[in-house]
Amino acid sequence: IALAHLGTRGSMLARWQTRHICKLLQAAHHGLEVKIEIIHTSGDQILDLPLPQIGGKGVFTAELEAALYGRSIDIAVHSLKDLPTESPRGLTIGAIPQRATPADVLVSRHGYTLETLPEGAIVGTSSQRRKAQLLYKRPDLRIIDTRGNITTRIRKALDADSTYDAVVLAQAGLERLEYSAEIGQVLPFDEMLPAPGQGALGVQCRDEIEWLNLLANLNHQKTWLAVTAERAFLRGLGGGCSMPIAAYAQFERETLSLTGRVCALNGRTQLTLRTSVDVPGELNSNQAHARVEQAGLDLAQSALKQGAMSMLEVQ
Repeated sequence: IALAHLGTRGSMLARWQTRHICKLLQAAHHGLEVKIEIIHTSGDQILDLPLPQIGGKGVFTAELEAALYGRSIDIAVHSLKDLPTESPRGLTIGAIPQRATPADVLVSRHGYTLETLPEGAIVGTSSQRRKAQLLYKRPDLRIIDTRGNITTRIRKALDADSTYDAVVLAQAGLERLEYSAEIGQVLPFDEMLPAPGQGALGVQCRDEIEWLNLLANLNHQKTWLAVTAERAFLRGLGGGCSMPIAAYAQFERETLSLTGRVCALNGRTQLTLRTSVDVPGELNSNQAHARVEQAGLDLAQSALKQGAMSMLEVQ
């Protein structure tokens, strides 16, 4: 392959992520020419409605996937947490590079932490997962839906005349766009567990051997296994990226530890579960993948037995 067309959403962060993948590809394949196509998604265009109302799953991915099917692009770069857990027929995730930090952060003009936010403070987020965990810790907060790109949301937190006291964003996005100085607090995982796959990029392609071969060198095995476990937990609960479900997996030597969390939307109840699975280095990729995926599915079953579904239905 001498030329690859990469598709991306139009936001600054999406374009940064795609340029990053281009650099990795060209480092792995000398002489490869890459072209970037900007594709506008419904999730980027409809900014006045909460994500669940405009479709939740797939609102940032459908147009990119249509371009892959139509062969106007060969590769689509996504934030992995935006990708539904089931790949559409004929498409696949060809690589998941090493993930950035998966944490969420608080941004505010007064440098508030979650503990020091004033009583009844207004916090902006469009994520049901973040909202539920914020309310579990601070039921007095007023959570207001806020959409738009990172720059827009940072401005809502920092402008002197803004109605927002703070917004919650992903640390990885701020660091990628060099906004680290605006971070008021990195929220600890016991208070704010990330979305499955947060901080990782999903590099999607048609399920064709030449594209899978091209992307193979970009894959980071431990990231791939960790997010596989996280996404299996989400899939086992029947959840999409708009539901208040969180998960984080990390390796300690050859053991993968997975934490999953299910929250009631109103923040009143929260269920946190943990498991671990040994992934010896001598396992081949398919065996390791199957083992961590099963761990995620088993943890989801444990959550369901402990009443997760009734929590997810609470408004």
